[in-house]
Amino acid sequence: MKNGQAVTEAIATRTQKAQKTYGFQDNHNHQLPADHWFQHSLEGPTLFIVFYSQACRWAECLGCNLPSLMSQYHVGFAEIMQQIDYVFDCLLIPQQKEDLGKIIISNNGSILDEETFSTTALMYFLAKMNIHCPNVRVLTMESRAEYVDWAELEVLARALKEGRTPTQLELAIGFEAFDDTIRNDHFCKGLELQTFEKMAENVARHGFLLKVYFMVKPVPELSEEDAVRDVANGIAYLSRIAVRYDLAINMHLNPTYVARSTKLEEAFHAGLYAPPLLQSVARAVLAAEGKKISVFVGLNDEGLAVPGGSFIRQGDEDLINALEAFNRTQDFRSLAVAISR
Repeated sequence: MKNGQAVTEAIATRTQKAQKTYGFQDNHNHQLPADHWFQHSLEGPTLFIVFYSQACRWAECLGCNLPSLMSQYHVGFAEIMQQIDYVFDCLLIPQQKEDLGKIIISNNGSILDEETFSTTALMYFLAKMNIHCPNVRVLTMESRAEYVDWAELEVLARALKEGRTPTQLELAIGFEAFDDTIRNDHFCKGLELQTFEKMAENVARHGFLLKVYFMVKPVPELSEEDAVRDVANGIAYLSRIAVRYDLAINMHLNPTYVARSTKLEEAFHAGLYAPPLLQSVARAVLAAEGKKISVFVGLNDEGLAVPGGSFIRQGDEDLINALEAFNRTQDFRSLAVAISR
């Protein structure tokens, strides 16, 4: 493993390069996860856990301040294991343990980056999940593509099959925008199509599932119509990839919020950016009808939006309910009706 100080310095350098001015949550209780929430997906009741660890080493994505909830310093495996104990021993009640159909694990970076998230702790999580949550059908792990180790994932996948209900492994990768210029030059994601397609091929060959994070209107350069068009193009592309490799793909579509201490906040205060309308988000979702992918709409700004910078506005309640219902049912007709009201 790299020297912990070297990783800390790399995070600081990249954060400064991206002109982000946030600090880190170094005083967070190392024995508690950074965040968690419950949601409903096609697999049923779903738990999303954000473990507290060292921050994302990439740190350059334009509007992202998720690393600000993490530590700038190394968090050891024993401390992460205590967070895992908290989840299964304190957070979840017995009925929730029985009911959960899906768990998503994150550290606001890359769970598979062994420099920031311990492999020992990851294996410990799998063991605890097999014991305490016997009906989980899908476990999702968030990571950047460059940290995916296929030999490691084979071991993890074998462990997942040892529970009472064999659990499928789903990799979750940030894509953010389909247009190459928007994704890499403006948003600074650092993901090439060739890299993604090779990873998708490997996911299919190993029999895993693939979740792909997209954002609606992630940069100031996009209008509402441009944003809808980019998501629609992304849906068409992912559908082609799903057909090519006979691969189950879920698009996790996040409306962009204005995150504090980022370049996007500067554009927002200068009147050069506004978060997407939920009407536009719903219109983008409809482009997936008849395609070979599913779509889940994320509706959580995680409390990181600046005042007035959330994608949720007054009067959006009915549309939020319609999108949450769509997440459970994939019923395009009902969503189209909700938009037309």
